[in-house]
Amino acid sequence: MDFRDTPAPIRAGEELQLAQLEPFLRLHFDIPKGAFAVQQFPSGHSNLTYAIQLGDREMILRRPPFGSRVKSAHDMGREFRVLSKLHAVYGPAPEVFLFCDEISILGAPFYVMAPIHGIILRRDPPPGMAFPPATARAICESLIDNLARLHAIDYAAIGLADFGKPVGYLERQVNGWIERYHGSRTHDIAEVESLSAWMREHSPASIAGALIHNDYKLDNVVLDPKHLARIVGVLDWEMATIGDPLSDVGTVLAYWVESGDPEELQKIRWGPTNFPGSLTRSELVERYAHASGHDIENMAFYLVFARFKLAVIVQQIYYRYHLGLTRDSRFAAMWQVVQILMQAAWRAAQTGSI
Repeated sequence: MDFRDTPAPIRAGEELQLAQLEPFLRLHFDIPKGAFAVQQFPSGHSNLTYAIQLGDREMILRRPPFGSRVKSAHDMGREFRVLSKLHAVYGPAPEVFLFCDEISILGAPFYVMAPIHGIILRRDPPPGMAFPPATARAICESLIDNLARLHAIDYAAIGLADFGKPVGYLERQVNGWIERYHGSRTHDIAEVESLSAWMREHSPASIAGALIHNDYKLDNVVLDPKHLARIVGVLDWEMATIGDPLSDVGTVLAYWVESGDPEELQKIRWGPTNFPGSLTRSELVERYAHASGHDIENMAFYLVFARFKLAVIVQQIYYRYHLGLTRDSRFAAMWQVVQILMQAAWRAAQTGSI
């Protein structure tokens, strides 16, 4: 069976202006003849991803979501820039071809990149795919080792020295995400104020800056169908920056629901992270520390912050639905996910455990 990720028909309300797009692509890629077809990858909740067939050329197009009012979160030019520098030294980063900020084409900036074919693990492995404990463990180890590899890249040497401001990174991040929550608030969630005060009080000094992905998780990596533990792609670089690498580890932990977690977290599990053989959050952190050499003493803070940040990202997505700016029915119950994540973050803050 072929378990590779495949596109589907475009969702209603997320159609592209094909009459403008086709001649633009034909001109830039010098493909005057051949069929033109566009489909959409149905997963993902932020920037939109489309599969394009233009003659015998296959390519991927990324554009911001329709109805988004958080422009800084969907900077196509920034995402294109990091990938254009990174691919040569970090193979899993997609190869990008073209950036367009001419709004008349699609109504928003977009870029075009090479496809990466493989398997993406979401909540559960695809039906019929063998997923024994040894495979689960190998994928977990590869995931965290690949993150340490990203953080070890000399970002200045590849032209990204000005891509972020590592000094004061955590303080800016904590205050910024608190502000973003209040800017998209729709429901009263009791834990928000307590968490805000706790994070401001317990924020450690940032360690030396690294190039960080900022949304690193299982369903943002593409696995080799012939060897699942081999990562052939890392997707969704829209939040990448220069910052504290432990915040990237915290993001992995925030998405990581293990077998002993409460039922409410099990309900919002993002990947098969509770399957037999999977590493626990503590095991992931220990492996990262061994691979990177970083001190992991304050990982409880990074988990708390990452859960809060993830909750705000979900809240911003729900906010678009709440205002009627998107009709995607997947977003209707997302405010409940926000509440679960805030509660989980507060438990971690109170216990100091990951």
